[in-house]
Amino acid sequence: MGGSEYDDDWELPSADITVVLCGKLGCGKSATGNSIVGREAFVSEYSHASVTSTCQLASTALKDGRTLNVIDTPGLFEMTITSEDAGKEIVKCMSMAKDGIHAVLMVFSATSRFTREDSSTIETIKEFFGEKIVDHMILVFTYGDLVGENKLKSMLNNAPEYLQKTVELCKNRVVLFDNMTKDRWLQEKQLENLLDVVDSVNTNNGGKPFSDQMLACIKEAHAREQEVHDAIGYTEEQISELKKEIQRTRDEQLANITNMVEEKLNITVDKLQQQLMEEQNARLEAERLAAEARLRSDEEICKLKKRLEKAQQENEEFRKMASQHKCSIL
Repeated sequence: MGGSEYDDDWELPSADITVVLCGKLGCGKSATGNSIVGREAFVSEYSHASVTSTCQLASTALKDGRTLNVIDTPGLFEMTITSEDAGKEIVKCMSMAKDGIHAVLMVFSATSRFTREDSSTIETIKEFFGEKIVDHMILVFTYGDLVGENKLKSMLNNAPEYLQKTVELCKNRVVLFDNMTKDRWLQEKQLENLLDVVDSVNTNNGGKPFSDQMLACIKEAHAREQEVHDAIGYTEEQISELKKEIQRTRDEQLANITNMVEEKLNITVDKLQQQLMEEQNARLEAERLAAEARLRSDEEICKLKKRLEKAQQENEEFRKMASQHKCSIL
């Protein structure tokens, strides 16, 4: 351990598939992770505060012999988490997925309205990790016990434009999960559906998981540790010194990566805030123009009313004059 704030327990065995769960508070993210691994590996309960406070890892063996690793994350891109904490958790997540991420499961509740904030979360991840991360994204909607496949399809077909664009961005990779069912057949079926989509993503990406510069640095640090672990011909004292040196190097690397993540995260947040501000200003300008148009319309209506009242008054006066003239003739 060497006093490092990065726990050695993060290290994975040789993994075949690694997926990361992302989503905001209350969307059923941890419950979905439990459904995937087939046990209560992640704490999941209804709460107004985030139950998952740090990245957690659980693995399960699939029928085909592969190992599926699932990483549950706290709300990394929510406004309630600081850049420093988000940076550390992102580094921890990447350390767990040191061999790369095969799929990012964006988890949303099918019973809650998909908001612009939900859409912006995906944009934030895309801005942070780059465009290629989208090729690994899968949309997972929870509360399948309350919605069902047909209703979800209908909801997506009649969804706001920003949700439809999100679905299109992810190439219609959408999966519905029922985390409440006790039906073994349904549990296995929805897992099979998810794995089919994950395998499709993997195939489309040439069998290569998502990786970037930060993941590459973490992988290099782990590789050096493995070299020391497999070292032959060294005394115990030499191996001990090598381990200490590797630990110091690892701590420095991870600290540098954490700083890099924080800096990148701040830049990403600033950029998105600027975009949101521009959108808000554009919306306010549109509302101002609409209000002015309504005002002009109201003024025109008022003028028309006055003209109509005047015409009615003149018509009434003319009618009275005609009536008086008729009486005088008689």
